[in-house]
Amino acid sequence: MSTLDCSDEIGKYHDDKVTLRENDRRDMRERRDNGRTRLERGLTEAEHPQPKMVCSQGSYQMRTMVQDDDCDYDIDDGVYFRPEDLRDAEGRDLSPRQARQRVCDALTRDQRFASPAEVHDNCVRQEYQAGYHIDMPVYRVRLEKDEGGSEREVYELASGDTWQVSDARAVTKWFKDAVHDLNGDDGQDGLQMRRVVRLTKMFARSRGEWKAETTSGITLSKLVVDEFRPSADRDDVALRDTWSAIAARLQGSSAVDHPVNPAPLAKAGNEKVAFFHDKLAEALVTLEVLDEDDCTRNEARAAWDTVFNKTHFSKLPDPREPEGGKRAFFVATESKSDRRDDGNGRYGAGASR
Repeated sequence: MSTLDCSDEIGKYHDDKVTLRENDRRDMRERRDNGRTRLERGLTEAEHPQPKMVCSQGSYQMRTMVQDDDCDYDIDDGVYFRPEDLRDAEGRDLSPRQARQRVCDALTRDQRFASPAEVHDNCVRQEYQAGYHIDMPVYRVRLEKDEGGSEREVYELASGDTWQVSDARAVTKWFKDAVHDLNGDDGQDGLQMRRVVRLTKMFARSRGEWKAETTSGITLSKLVVDEFRPSADRDDVALRDTWSAIAARLQGSSAVDHPVNPAPLAKAGNEKVAFFHDKLAEALVTLEVLDEDDCTRNEARAAWDTVFNKTHFSKLPDPREPEGGKRAFFVATESKSDRRDDGNGRYGAGASR
């Protein structure tokens, strides 16, 4: 456990530079809603049936999306059709690729976009000039009978040329249930876990060249949920302890199970998980300075800056608790008065209080 308390610094970094700003969420919500309207109009004009439902999913719905300097935001909005509504004029079932093409054609009837919608292997994508893009995975919802004879819905994703059993809403429910279970009646552990997920995702993409090399957001979320180590009022400790547990686990195997589907998120030997593990191990070594008896706050902040590839921490004012209970702020110095002398995170007698 870190003996130098950096919870204030981590909290401010999370709030200012990591968690999605409300105006960004509002912009994404408006684009999502506009996309739904365009889809509805396009299908109506083509005289095709409307979907049974359209549901937000992924990190936006889980509230684990993080800020990105390049505005590289991925909004997932699943489109769910009944099988009978995915047929051509002759009544033949659409293939998975044809189903995605129908959604793409409906979106591109609106000619106001510089970049038309495109069919990808697992979705239809609409790019926006601001850097956002909306992915619309296409699903069909089949009814089948279970062993007891009762009907249940089966959700199948139009993936490549196959219909693959999958429902991203179940992943969202899994994560929200994990947050709820940790919170209990009055606790905050689930909220802390969500913050640790965001901080982990921010670290994993903290260098531009890492984005294509590291593992997916859902894999990172699964690792944090599996290995989460709460710490009351100490997000810095929860983050380091969780990262240490993840690193120890990945040292043994890079396999990561999917939270709801039988197919894993990553198999043993997965290169992107291994890349993340290597960078995480390096970060943990960098943060070892926080445990040294003579570590200064400047040294601790420099370590966090190195980990997240920022200068945010070193530029923070230094809060001290003066008499009267009001906080005074001034820039941290490297003087010996800034070194701990009592082992509990406070500072030497020569420091201003």
